[in-house]
Parts: sequence; structure tokens; C-alpha cells
Amino acid sequence: MPRLILVLGDQLTHDGAALRTAAEGDLIVMAEVTDEATYVRHHPKKIAFLFAAMRRFAGELRDKGHHVAYTRLDDPENSHSIPGELLRRAAEHGAEGVLVTEPGEWRLIEALHDLPLPVTQLPDDRFFASHAEFAAWAEGRRELRMEWFYREMRRKTGLLMNGDEPEGGKWNFDHDNRKPAAPDLLRAPPPSFPPDALTKEVLALVEARFADHFGDLLPFDYATDREGALKAMAHFIQHSLDEFGPYQDAMLTDDPFLHHSVLSPYINAGLLTAFEVCEAAAKAYAEGKVRLNSAEGFIRQILGWREFMRGIYFLEGPDYPNRNVLRHDRDLPPLYWGAPTKMHCLSQAVGQTQRHAYAHHIQRLMITGNFALLAGCDPHQVHEWYLEVYIDAYEWVEAPNTIGMSQFADGGLVGSKPYVSSGNYINKMSDYCAGCAYKVSAKTGKDACPFNLLYWDFLDRHRDRFEKNPRIGRIYATWDRMDEARRQTIRAEAADFLARMDADETV
Repeated sequence: MPRLILVLGDQLTHDGAALRTAAEGDLIVMAEVTDEATYVRHHPKKIAFLFAAMRRFAGELRDKGHHVAYTRLDDPENSHSIPGELLRRAAEHGAEGVLVTEPGEWRLIEALHDLPLPVTQLPDDRFFASHAEFAAWAEGRRELRMEWFYREMRRKTGLLMNGDEPEGGKWNFDHDNRKPAAPDLLRAPPPSFPPDALTKEVLALVEARFADHFGDLLPFDYATDREGALKAMAHFIQHSLDEFGPYQDAMLTDDPFLHHSVLSPYINAGLLTAFEVCEAAAKAYAEGKVRLNSAEGFIRQILGWREFMRGIYFLEGPDYPNRNVLRHDRDLPPLYWGAPTKMHCLSQAVGQTQRHAYAHHIQRLMITGNFALLAGCDPHQVHEWYLEVYIDAYEWVEAPNTIGMSQFADGGLVGSKPYVSSGNYINKMSDYCAGCAYKVSAKTGKDACPFNLLYWDFLDRHRDRFEKNPRIGRIYATWDRMDEARRQTIRAEAADFLARMDADETV
């Protein structure tokens, strides 16, 4: 009896755990299904990227001599779910078992577990740390902090290590990596990959089926195979990595990429491996092509945060995305789906998300995430929005970043403090405030930056929780020094702003 080997859209790696076991007679199953495109309403660019990459990958597997059963979205017999396609292929070919690399979302893990066929889920060894390794590291710790886990991963991999010590004598160079950027017409953007015939066919299909999803399908210029992904990586290492470190937190109007790699879509789909990307950055530093703080800052995002997020997701279990320790329940406002807003920073972050299915980490954390947290938005709605709109979003990496780091909905498991700020931080790290209808210098009044009002309102609402927090508690002394009339004004104006937003007024 043949075995079915399932390859998912984010497992496009030729030596993935399940594919490595493929033997003569096995049937590799790949499928474009409505369930996976719509369990949240994914950005059309993400759907097109994955469908095109899957079709190319299936062709590469056939070229290697594998037997592939590939279901296109418009196939008449498509059952439109992964379990349905496995049952259909099992019936067609007399298969009695399924082999798969463990999916990156509890939703699919549980769906495969419930399949009325024997299913073997192999550990996904494309990551630096296994579930067991992370659980062993976490066991008995009072706090789970990325920095300590990151150091263990540096020691394990030897990346940017000088014997037992970190290269340069420090584990991270955050102090050097917080500079605002200036406009630069010579800054090299990520490379563009014009659609070929295969990609154009997919784009037409996505336009026909998912035109009502948030986001612009065209222009489409992402690579959809490993060759293109490797070119994108080489371009970043050569042209952008050296300046990435100092300016990784910077934001500029109409400059969506700055020095960022935009490699996360390729890494998270499997077209690049995390290890080869980190090795390329470390090699560039060793060869004197990039500064240490840039190589380290980039590697930390992958070896540190990416791995830590995955560890948290699988350690905490399927209910993690439903956590809401702050009991926030406001609906996410229409501006997150492109409705007009007078807040220039949000207009920029949401606008480029709509156009590119991409925003960099500070835009996600300190603009869209910060505002949602200050406004008291339902963290599960925020979680689903991030999962919908970004081309690199999969629940294993997105949920801990959103529920934990961005929205503090897990009560401090991921981050020791809420990532909230007034308009001052945005003004320091961007040029957004200069083009805004509001005044960042105004703390109250009709022209006051909403971040200023909502920042103090948030702290006031949650004083019982945060007053004794060692990283944020001292801020309450500033609040207490304000006279009562000013505090009342802030509360009233914040409430008025939120009421107008809830009424779908343009704010």
C-alpha cells in the first residue's frame, strides 16, 4: 500500500522531515483549498504567493521523480479542505496512512489527529530548537525571557561566538540600533520578481475568487521559488544588511522597506532555511562586509525572537490565542481595513500593509499594535487581523507576537511590560508626525495626538496591574504630579475620541 506524504504550503523545503522519508510508491499530496485561504480572510498577495510557490514546488518534486497528486483550487473534485483531500487521495490510491511534517498551527495539528486514517506527524526540524528542547529550557524558570533563550541558541549554534564568549564581548547591540532614518533615494529596495505565466495564472485565479479580501493583489513582485528567494537573500546581504542594524526601528513616510530584508515570507514558507540566512549574515560580518551590530541584530530576530515565539506557542497550547488578561473588548475599528484616518502613522502602516502585505516589526508593534492596545481592542480580533493581512503570518509565530508581545493579553509571559507609548516615541523614530493632522506636541485639546491621550488613559485604567511593574511603574509618578483637572481632561478627551471612533467617525 502506498503512503500519502502531505506537504503544506509553508513546508516548501525539499529536505523537510516528511519528504526525506519519501520512497518509491509513495504519493505526495499537495492542495490549494478554500479552507486554508479563508479560515481567516488572508491577504490576496499571501494566497497568490503560496499557491504559485506550491505549484512550482510540485513541479520540482515531479522533476526529481516523485509521484505528486496536486489539487488546484479550481479542480472540480476539490473537497476544499486538507483532511478532505487526504481522504479523497487515500480512496483513489488505496493508501492506508499519512505522513506529514508537523503543521505550524494547532488548528491543523488537531484536524489531522482527528482524521479517520493513521497519521504520523514528524517533528519539524527546520528550526533551531525542538519542542522538547524549549520545554526543558523553560522548566522551572520564574520568567521566560527571549534574551536568555537567545544566548542559549547562540551557544548551541556557534553563530557570532568567539569560543564561549559572544563576538564583540556583548550579546546584543540594541544601544546602537535605535537611530531614526533620513529619506534616501539611493537606498536599494528589495528586488522585484515580475510574474511569469504560472504566476499570472495564479493571480487571475486569486482575483476571481478572493477579490473581496482586504489587500491589493497587484502589483505582485514577490519571488515564488527557491531560486528567487536566494537572490533576495543575496541582495539583502550585499545592499542592505550593513545599514539594517542602526535603522531597524526607524519609520519613514512612503518608504515601506528601508533596510529590512523582507525575507520572512520565504523563510516561513520554507523556500529559505533559518540557518542558511543566519549563516549568510554571520559570514558577511566575518568577511568584514557588515558591522557587528547589524549582523547581530538581524540574527537575533531569527535565532532569538522567531525561535522564542515558536517555543511559546507550542509550550502554551491551542488556547493561547484566546487569552485576554486585560479584558479588552473593543471591536477593531474600520481604519485597520483601510477606512480613512487622520492619524498619519496608522494611515502609513495600514496603507503599506494593504499594498504589500508587509510592514516591519516596529510598525506592527509600535503603530498598529500600540494603538490597538491603548484603545482597548479585543486581542483576538487583533490576532486575527495580523494573521489575515501579512504575507509572513502563520499562527505559531504571529500569535505570541500579537497576544503576548503586542497586546500583553498573556499577562506578561512573553514581555515583562506592555509595549505602549505616547506620540513621542513615534515622533522620535519616524517622520510621520510632521505630516499628521494632529500635533504630537499637543497633550490635550482638539489637535492633541490621540496616542498622547490614550497612553495616559490606558495607564490610568490599568493602574492596579502596572503600578508595581518595575519597568513601567515609575511612570505613574508623572501622572500623579498632574493636577486633577488635567487628569480629568485627559480621561474625558480619550473617552470622546474612542466614542467617535466606535461610531465610525473619521478620527
